[in-house]
Amino acid sequence: MESSFYNLAHGGTIVFVSIVKSDIQFNDPEFHKRETTLMGSRNATKDDFEQVVDCLKNGLVKGEAIVTHRAKFDDMVEVFPNWAKADSGVIKAVVEFD
Repeated sequence: MESSFYNLAHGGTIVFVSIVKSDIQFNDPEFHKRETTLMGSRNATKDDFEQVVDCLKNGLVKGEAIVTHRAKFDDMVEVFPNWAKADSGVIKAVVEFD
């Protein structure tokens, strides 16, 4: 979580979905230099997930629009290190299972 600030595009948003019970520290100048938006969420309810699925099914949210990378599960050992690089351009990566 702490390193995510270094992998964020200028003007990007970080959403921490977590139940971490310890402190998280980050570099304030890096946070401000990138004009970062930071959001936190503890969890979501079953109803929240059902609403998202319904929106996707009904075309209200275009999920494919944010998918930038795809790979089959069998290829993950090879592709994941590249996806993890700051300059990879990954926004949303999808792992496909046969």
